[in-house]
Amino acid sequence: MESWPVLCNKDPFTLKSSVYLSRLFPNSKFLLMVRDGRASVHSMITRKVTVANFNLSSYCDCLNKGNKAIEVMYAQCMEVGKDKCLPVYYKQLVLHPRRSLKLILDFLGITWSDAILHHEDLIGKPGGVSLFKIERSTDQVIKPMNLEALSKWTGHIPGDVLRDMAQIAPMLAQLIYDSYANLTNYGRPDSIVINNTHRVLKGDDKTPANLKGYLQVNQNSTSSHLGSS
Repeated sequence: MESWPVLCNKDPFTLKSSVYLSRLFPNSKFLLMVRDGRASVHSMITRKVTVANFNLSSYCDCLNKGNKAIEVMYAQCMEVGKDKCLPVYYKQLVLHPRRSLKLILDFLGITWSDAILHHEDLIGKPGGVSLFKIERSTDQVIKPMNLEALSKWTGHIPGDVLRDMAQIAPMLAQLIYDSYANLTNYGRPDSIVINNTHRVLKGDDKTPANLKGYLQVNQNSTSSHLGSS
């Protein structure tokens, strides 16, 4: 079978035009990354990632505008249909990368390779991954898949915003997140993710206590699970 190149555009707001783009490009497919809006906004604000019309000094403003964006993107994804658009939950991708990535590659019709689980080993290598230093996400992409960003937002969202979260960002509940939680345990990670996380955090004495506890609890439960399987 003849192999064709796969062209990728990773701008998330492309998904706001999925229906139109699917008509322009009949062979196109879309991955809708669904992430806890609180985590997305915290990352945006702390890393100073500029997004048009988002006020980075206001969690409320960013959450509200982010909610409107994901509402449009999710509706567009549903309209083009499951054969063209696949919602991918960030938490599942982080916790269970092999399972999630296999689903993604099957959806895209791309052959599986174990190298996909170790993208960090291919950074800057011939035939590997090329990154631009000015790209905001470069400092994250060079790391292996890890838990660091999953719950980093906890404890940082202002109390008044948390109290009104259901009104500010109603898509949280629709996408199966607890709107009122300020500390979320998203589930038990695979052992490879725990090992990667310890590699990333090794020697980091500034790791938040809640993340250290999260890692310890899940490491123990994962070890027990693996031992019983």
